[in-house]
Amino acid sequence: MVRLHVKHGDESQFLFDTTVTVPMEELTKQVASIYNGRLKVSRICSEMEELAEHGVTLPPNMQGLTDEQIEELKLKDEWETKCVPSGGSVFKKDELGRRNGHAPNENMKKVLQKTMEETKAVISKKQAEANVCVTMDMVKDALDQLRGAVMIVYPMGLPPHDPVRMEFENNEDLSGTQAGQMVIEDPNAQLWWAGKELLRKKTLGDYIGKNEKTKIIVKIQKNLEEDEDISYLNTEWADSSSLKRQFQGVKDIKWRPR
Repeated sequence: MVRLHVKHGDESQFLFDTTVTVPMEELTKQVASIYNGRLKVSRICSEMEELAEHGVTLPPNMQGLTDEQIEELKLKDEWETKCVPSGGSVFKKDELGRRNGHAPNENMKKVLQKTMEETKAVISKKQAEANVCVTMDMVKDALDQLRGAVMIVYPMGLPPHDPVRMEFENNEDLSGTQAGQMVIEDPNAQLWWAGKELLRKKTLGDYIGKNEKTKIIVKIQKNLEEDEDISYLNTEWADSSSLKRQFQGVKDIKWRPR
């Protein structure tokens, strides 16, 4: 087996075992899936910490409002009575105004926290230091554990607008967020080794030879050409012909003294 030490930039991510015969198309998809899957687990754990502390997310039109504003606008959270944690709730106000404050009791909170700790350990970057490989099955299992813990604490489910549920249903909206910038979608994913892009039409062996017992460092990154925002090219100031016409107009202006 060939052991890949996957990095993003200079930061270690995870180890992954493969073969020299694997097509780079398949390998790139495998590595990108694990990379993005680990990010999803991290995002869910981050939101589950808030879920454990402050309960489910308020409807979007109520988030960030004070109690007085909510009362004045006569807004009501229809999910408050539907999404009650097992064993009842403990009120803990969310100062950010994102969640309804009806948090799980201490026992249910521990269920969420224990599961988060276990799943974060599975996808941790420390796995590489311990020489443990990460597979997509491990990532899927971590997601299943998180989903199971949420079902135990919230058997009636979460509101459709709660980020945890949206992540489980792959409906998360990461546009305009730092988390969204970190995701590398498969079509734009590239693997690099020794300063070379590992082209998808080749096999790994085309680059590293036929030695199966080797360990290499590969870097995953976005296809910068595909990811780059070139919308500015359509603006008038970027049109060379337009600039030429403007300068020509300036040249043709005759100065007349007043």
